[in-house]
Amino acid sequence: MPVAVVTDSTAYLPPELVRAHRLTVVPLTVVLNGAEGLEGVETSPADATRALSARRVSVSTSRPAPEQFAQVYRTLLAEGADGVVSVHLSAELSGTVEAARLAAAEVGDRVAVVDSRSTGMGLGFPVLAAATAAAGGADLTGVRAAALDAVGRTTIFFYVDTLEFLRRGGRINAAEALLGTALSVKPIMHMPDGAIVVKDKVRTASRGVARLVDLAVEAAGDAEVDLGVHHLAAPQRADQLLVALTERLGDRLHDTYVSEAGAVVAAHAGPGLACVVVHRRP
Repeated sequence: MPVAVVTDSTAYLPPELVRAHRLTVVPLTVVLNGAEGLEGVETSPADATRALSARRVSVSTSRPAPEQFAQVYRTLLAEGADGVVSVHLSAELSGTVEAARLAAAEVGDRVAVVDSRSTGMGLGFPVLAAATAAAGGADLTGVRAAALDAVGRTTIFFYVDTLEFLRRGGRINAAEALLGTALSVKPIMHMPDGAIVVKDKVRTASRGVARLVDLAVEAAGDAEVDLGVHHLAAPQRADQLLVALTERLGDRLHDTYVSEAGAVVAAHAGPGLACVVVHRRP
């Protein structure tokens, strides 16, 4: 049996890809007004969006416990996997990578953990690269290397209507949130080295989508690319992004994946999110 690939629910991979690549997805937990639910299993993006729209609401997220990862790793190895490569969302955003590493240390050296330094398809593309390498017969070292190589070729940009939700969740500092509110600007974010940083500011949502397109084309350079497009309660923005990028990138664009972001990202980004992930093919 080839090396098994594990990821978490914030990759937002289409279900058919999860099945086709035999991926194991460990869900994060979302807490809405004290009620816990597993992302993608018990809690949907709509649940988080409704909660965030309420006047008084408590929304938070939590990582899987190390014991959950250890159980998954042991099961896969017991079923005959040669090893396990576990690829997760940025350590700057969540303790998920830490939990996976604690579990890997307990299980042994047949498990390798990779920090994608991103989320959404910024995580999904390294996961797919690892799975493809595993299916091709690569060993544990080779599958880990494939994931890390994909991390270096993947760039994420996203637009949010307000910085308030990111500030509440501690994902950006209060000064940045205050600046955005005071100037009534719409922020464009990116994730150099895994942390969320303001890349640009625009005045309107339409300009935000247009700026995302420009940044994505710039990130693509001359390479052939795959794209991930995410939204949160804003499917029209995802459609606009995909149409514009398809036109701009032409025959250099290969695979595209469009999905609504899940409840974990919803809790921190808020409704109106539009995101594009550029994966430069090797």
